[in-house]
Amino acid sequence: MRKKVVVIGGGLGGLSAAIRLSADGYDVHVIEKGERLGGKLNIRSGKGFTFDTGPSILTMPWVLEQLFASAKRNLHDYITIERVEPQWRTFFEDGTKIDVTSDLPKMLEQIRELSAKDANGFFEYLNYCSKMYEYSMKSFYKKSLSGLGELRALHNLKELIGMDPMKSMDQITKKYFEDKHIQQLFNFMIMYIGSSPYHAPAVLSQLTHVQLGLGIYYVKGGMYKIAEAMQTLLGELGVSYSLNTSVRKITTDGKKATGIILENGQEIPADLVVSNLEAIPTYNTLLKDIPMAKKAAEDLEKFSPTVSGLVLLLGVNRKYEELAHHNFFFSEDPEVEFNTIFNEGKPAHDPTIYIGVSSKSDTTQAPQGKENLFVLTHVPPLKEGETWDEYKDIYREKVLSKLERMGLEGLSSSIEFEYCFTPNDLMNLYGANGGSIYGVVTDRKKNGGFKIPCRSKLLDNLYFTGGSTHPGGGVPMVTLSGQLTADAINEDWEQVNKSIG
Repeated sequence: MRKKVVVIGGGLGGLSAAIRLSADGYDVHVIEKGERLGGKLNIRSGKGFTFDTGPSILTMPWVLEQLFASAKRNLHDYITIERVEPQWRTFFEDGTKIDVTSDLPKMLEQIRELSAKDANGFFEYLNYCSKMYEYSMKSFYKKSLSGLGELRALHNLKELIGMDPMKSMDQITKKYFEDKHIQQLFNFMIMYIGSSPYHAPAVLSQLTHVQLGLGIYYVKGGMYKIAEAMQTLLGELGVSYSLNTSVRKITTDGKKATGIILENGQEIPADLVVSNLEAIPTYNTLLKDIPMAKKAAEDLEKFSPTVSGLVLLLGVNRKYEELAHHNFFFSEDPEVEFNTIFNEGKPAHDPTIYIGVSSKSDTTQAPQGKENLFVLTHVPPLKEGETWDEYKDIYREKVLSKLERMGLEGLSSSIEFEYCFTPNDLMNLYGANGGSIYGVVTDRKKNGGFKIPCRSKLLDNLYFTGGSTHPGGGVPMVTLSGQLTADAINEDWEQVNKSIG
């Protein structure tokens, strides 16, 4: 008889786990409290403008290809993926501009213009980043790790030393580059996972290889097409899902989860439960009546939430020719910026601002002659009881005035459509701890750079998936998290069957 699985939350981690488990022979049901599947990968539109409200850059498409292949499907039959060049356009306070590109001779030339010495170290740096990625393919991207012990089992001593465990990402960047613009640019790759280059381990320098070596991509019709493709695949596999449905609690018997109770009182029994809600909120809300749940949440406190964000969706009545598809307007002093956000827990006075303009690559996303600007500024996660109501308008003005000062003339007066997401919205919509965008922070001193293990220590058949679970945040990591959690479930059930046999 097929084992029954309930997946709480239809974000990419939950959907990925559901697809894999269904393909592996489990009977799966997904419960989603929102009006559509996809979690933070979502969509909003108005006045002819369409916006992806969450992730706007796709990296490591092999993770999605692997997921669809596990269900004997070809991803490219469901979505069209296009490479984006230039990858990022970066603007600095002193007027310097760099177009980040995987055309390495072109990239090298731009670096040489800033610093001949740094140009000499560029390929050596890329080689280092590539090596870090190869190490991760042997461990972090292969298995859901619970900590250092499991990592050691997958590497020899030479490889473990090669990962530079005592160094930060920033120390590696500074080893290869002296120019402040180049240091800031490559350090900022860490914001794919919402962490600080001064805290993150050196192995995450691989994010440069992920971008320059593997490329960055856009999904034709918008990034939400990924969620739609997964939804189509769920239907083909016979996976049932419920939308606009909230879970009140996970039911238990001793050390086992027995199913869930919905807000409307309906009980759904299950042989195992996968929570795509982050682990700490799961313990604090869905398991709050269980003895030891509070302690289980407290035990995970070293896994602090990543940054949250203030998101402005702006439909503008003109085209900004100086913008590319992806753009970063950097802060003047990154050390002050990161210190303010990560150490002081305050919004930066001079924040780095990201603008995604998908209509640059896809004319269906905005009316003719107009553009859809997805503007994201990273801010600290919410503290207990904190609200962004008092900051929202002030920070919006700070962001718009900085962009106008750095070249986007008349931005405020060209806005035709606007929608805003604050950290409170992210927390309320997705249950994210502190309104975190990328799950839990990667900090070599706090948590060794590890994420929350996918197996619950409280209940034997409760598992986690998503941005706070290994291997972390961002579209590929979250999607991979669902697959690695499915691997762990299969491993555990194999052990159970052996012991019964």
